[in-house]
Amino acid sequence: MIVVVSRIPFAALVLAAIALGCSEPPRDPMTLEGNRLTVDNRTSRDWNNVEIWLNTHYRVTTPSIPASGRFQVYLDSFVAGFGQRFDWRRQQIVDLRLVAKEPDGKAVEIKKEFAASGLAGILGGKK
Repeated sequence: MIVVVSRIPFAALVLAAIALGCSEPPRDPMTLEGNRLTVDNRTSRDWNNVEIWLNTHYRVTTPSIPASGRFQVYLDSFVAGFGQRFDWRRQQIVDLRLVAKEPDGKAVEIKKEFAASGLAGILGGKK
């Protein structure tokens, strides 16, 4: 009987480890795929007055992204203050941010983290 009781917690631990190992890591709320940006609102609250900033001076706006909703936009749609469009074939993306408000006025701010490339990524230098 003692052997059976001690195997139950071990079996539960093994099953929990397998379940965690098979689960997918959480996806980034802002995903870049070629010329397209996808924003996933995984919260239970709407985001209103949404502004998405690319490289600090190109911008796209949308009135809202509903709770558990998705917004997709082509990178060519981002426009700077004097009407210049972002050219995704020639320009590197170094900064991507989202700013919005929840229905109660609470601010939503998301900044996409980019992995450092080149020697900085290998040696742990500046990003």
